[in-house]
Amino acid sequence: MTTAATLETAATIRPRKHVNLARVVKSEWIKFWSVRSTWITLVVAVLLLVGFGLLASSMFGDGSDPGGPPGNEPTDPVGASLTGTNFAMLAFGTLGVLVMAGEYGTGMIRSSITAVPRRLPLLWAKIAVFTVVVFTVALAASAVVFTAGQAVIGDGGASWSDPGVARAVIGTAGLLTGSGLLGLGLGALMRSTPGAITTLFGVMFLLAMVAALLVPDSWSDAVQYLPSEAGDAFTAVTQADGTLSPLAGLAVFGGYIAAVVGAAAWRIKRSDV
Repeated sequence: MTTAATLETAATIRPRKHVNLARVVKSEWIKFWSVRSTWITLVVAVLLLVGFGLLASSMFGDGSDPGGPPGNEPTDPVGASLTGTNFAMLAFGTLGVLVMAGEYGTGMIRSSITAVPRRLPLLWAKIAVFTVVVFTVALAASAVVFTAGQAVIGDGGASWSDPGVARAVIGTAGLLTGSGLLGLGLGALMRSTPGAITTLFGVMFLLAMVAALLVPDSWSDAVQYLPSEAGDAFTAVTQADGTLSPLAGLAVFGGYIAAVVGAAAWRIKRSDV
């Protein structure tokens, strides 16, 4: 009887599935959409991008202030329709921080690491899910606000076939996604939601302003290598003097992302929760 019962019990036990990247990605996909803050932050980001873009487009060319930081108001119709990019960057960056640092704040990271003891696949899965979702949403929102914004501007608007327009719109989606990845990397590196959001805001917004005020003229060329300036370089339709080329801007901005994510991967691998 004992032998028969043991065999019956063994037959009902499901074979253990090995942890692989595909299963970790599936798990992260479920976690990503099961958190209410994900939906709220995505909606806020899209509303900021579209709302400010349409507002600036309605003011462009009529003599009103077209919006944007003082001294950086959009001078072309494409820039006007994408005025909300800076606001959306902060929202997508915050989402990136929440995706990673949120687990440390709630303690859920312990369960995640227990399920994925090698740790790094957990980070790669989060990055993969975040990149796919955010780039898709950002690209759709950028395309919509550009098309609607040019319709609002009217005869002075740009079209998709104009030189640099498609690159600017797609580049905006890339910039927003990259800002989110910076937030995700900072969240994993600092493990503090307030600290990571503050650092992201300082790096992407305040650093360029401080540099413009304090950096000597002899070092002014170095400002173009800051993350915000490099991001602007590959999303601008026309290149201003003293700025990087679109390809160089993309390379520099991507380098910052790689550095932050690399540091985050090192800490996740080396340090305890």
